[in-house]
Amino acid sequence: MVSARCKMVVQSELEKLGVQCATVDLGIVETLTDLLPEELEVLRVNLSKVGLELLEDKKRQLVVQMKDAIIDLIYHSEEIPNINYSEYLSEKLGHDYTYLSGIFSEAKGITVQQFIILKKTERLKELLANSEMSLADIAYKLNYSSVAHLSNQFKKNTGLSPSNYREMMMEKRVS
Repeated sequence: MVSARCKMVVQSELEKLGVQCATVDLGIVETLTDLLPEELEVLRVNLSKVGLELLEDKKRQLVVQMKDAIIDLIYHSEEIPNINYSEYLSEKLGHDYTYLSGIFSEAKGITVQQFIILKKTERLKELLANSEMSLADIAYKLNYSSVAHLSNQFKKNTGLSPSNYREMMMEKRVS
């Protein structure tokens, strides 16, 4: 669950089942009582109808929480961006980073670092296309050590320099 709407849908479905919740948060639901197997199946089916998935496996839940935490940092954080992702994830999720990165790689087929780079590249594309921010400001915001590092990583992942990508997006808007 990555939005308020998703949380409302989950809470509504649980209320329909008469289940009282202690917490409905990003990727986590704590109920005051255990759900019966038939209640879990109804919940699973109803959530599936709206594009949500019920994750009961603890490792899968951790992977979703890791993805949500990374996306939140890259897209929505107003914190000072000089952050160590491994320390942040360990602290936020209460597990050793080695354990977290192992289950992430096993579940997703890529490393946590590769996922971070993919998400930073997506965010960088948005910022280049939709803002007038300088590359230096974007590099700072996305926790790159330098504009050169940002540019090299972007080119490696897209085949374009950030400047070329921005120009291409501007041309698309004009035409």
